[in-house]
Amino acid sequence: MRIPFVQIDAFASVPFGGNPAAVMMLEAWLPDATLQAIAAENNLAETAFLVPCADLETADFDLRWFTPAVEVALCGHATLASGHLVLSAIPAMPAVRFSTLRAGVLSVARSGDGYAMALPSWPAAAEPRRRLPSSATCPAGPLPRTHPPNTASADAMSSAL
Repeated sequence: MRIPFVQIDAFASVPFGGNPAAVMMLEAWLPDATLQAIAAENNLAETAFLVPCADLETADFDLRWFTPAVEVALCGHATLASGHLVLSAIPAMPAVRFSTLRAGVLSVARSGDGYAMALPSWPAAAEPRRRLPSSATCPAGPLPRTHPPNTASADAMSSAL
């Protein structure tokens, strides 16, 4: 099976900077186990999979994100990378809309020389604090130092760079 693969560095101002994400355009969804295996093989923080959306009223593409280990509910940099791939391929398109399983419809729009996007905000869920078991203790005494403490000022450090 051959699937086009593009690695895009999101949030980057120079080559080999930012956050890398794989973006893979599919004609139709593959089984989840296959998507997960591809993401594990890519071995990047996220691999984004795009499929043309069946309902173009809702979105242009369906979008899912996988880490090497699991599918995630939302990934900002892989969404931005996906938007860049689509908008670079279709220069006349002002924005692209992605339908996702758990984050709703997301869009990436052209904005000057870059892109703009808004991500959903979810309230934090309260969780009870967990206490360490009494057997979990720190080693006695201070940690040994392997080098003297850094006493240089921020100005000295920046001029050294």
